[in-house]
Amino acid sequence: MSAERETRIIMISPSSDITPDQIVRAIHAMGKSVTVKEACYGAVLEGKREIVRDVVTELRKLDKNAIFTKVRAYCAGDPRRCRAHHGTRPGFAQLEMEWGDLWKIQHGLECADRGEKANERKTVKKLPIDEFKKICEVK
Repeated sequence: MSAERETRIIMISPSSDITPDQIVRAIHAMGKSVTVKEACYGAVLEGKREIVRDVVTELRKLDKNAIFTKVRAYCAGDPRRCRAHHGTRPGFAQLEMEWGDLWKIQHGLECADRGEKANERKTVKKLPIDEFKKICEVK
């Protein structure tokens, strides 16, 4: 990556209705000279720094509190990281953990937009086995 080029990871919060396909289609529809690659968590976007940042700004308008981005150290398709070239994926576990926490940030941003204080999201308790058995045995 050079000073004038930038590669960014675009991540969608797991609680968003936006899909990676919609992200990629939206980027293509902008008609900007960037490279975009769909990924399970969103997309990888690459191009001139100013254009990439303009694309990200426009993209976030789709769901401003659920689309996140960060700089990626390697270019899209880099043989050291690209599975098509049998590259490794050492950062995937970190990326997966970050993706799993994005809903918390999204929730906080949505509360801030409404002028509210963010509360902890209630976690669902596991159903006790005895109760599950009773449900299963009902005819």
